[in-house]
Amino acid sequence: MSNHENSLYSKAVLFAVVAAVTVLIGTIVTVFVPMFTAGMHPKTDNLQPFTALQLAGRDIYQAEGCVNCHTQTVRPLKADVLRYGEYSKAGEFAYDRPFLWGSKRTGPDLARIGGKYPDEWHVQHFINPQAFFPKSNMPKYTWLANKPVNVKGTLAGMKALGFPYTPEDEAALAKATQLDAMVAYMQVIGTSVAKKEAIVYDPANVEAANPFAGKAEAVAAGQAIYKAECAGCHGQNAEGNIGGSISDYAKTGAADADTFITLANGLEGAMPAFAGQLSKEKIWSVVAYINSLK
Repeated sequence: MSNHENSLYSKAVLFAVVAAVTVLIGTIVTVFVPMFTAGMHPKTDNLQPFTALQLAGRDIYQAEGCVNCHTQTVRPLKADVLRYGEYSKAGEFAYDRPFLWGSKRTGPDLARIGGKYPDEWHVQHFINPQAFFPKSNMPKYTWLANKPVNVKGTLAGMKALGFPYTPEDEAALAKATQLDAMVAYMQVIGTSVAKKEAIVYDPANVEAANPFAGKAEAVAAGQAIYKAECAGCHGQNAEGNIGGSISDYAKTGAADADTFITLANGLEGAMPAFAGQLSKEKIWSVVAYINSLK
């Protein structure tokens, strides 16, 4: 091999080495270094580490395979947002180990379930899901109410994840059942993201009388909506459960407009507002059904 060929070969090798080093440095700077910066691991403003009881519930959620039937992520699609609420943000999962986003919705998405219903709703729903939704294929979890939390395992998880806890938290955990833990976990899911301001109906702008009053098709439509959305709290036959008896309410002769406002705007801490998911016509249909119970 001539000196000229040796020179060309040396330059080619040098070029390959320099190119490889440049690509390696570029990869480290643009891919790996950012992974260790705070900016790549954002947290939503209201996000807090799981409490001991919440983490115990999360462990049970995984152990029972709930992630196989429920997702925990709302896609930024209009249909998803209208049905489940504000779409998911990366920063709300900063403390999730592992992520429980799921990929199958045999049951509804749970990303915005926290705070939607009172604790007692979840208690009864875990014990007998079919009492709320007759066609639900979710199994009953009656035994959760009689099984204690794994205190030792939960505290070990808290330490491994770096989550703070106090002796009082440990004492409370020792007295809790697995049902208590599951309810605590349900009530924290998705709560770090501020809910969009709810649609609120001004009573002054609501018709005094139901425009669908006395219409059989409206009563039937309202009954179907009641069965799907209200029966879990108020009973399949409006006899009352967690919430009061709608049959008794109907007999009080409440004004149509008052019933509409209650359904549309909800009752803080007791009943969700339906204005965001039901049209005005559908809410009036429910009012028609309620009036038919007099």
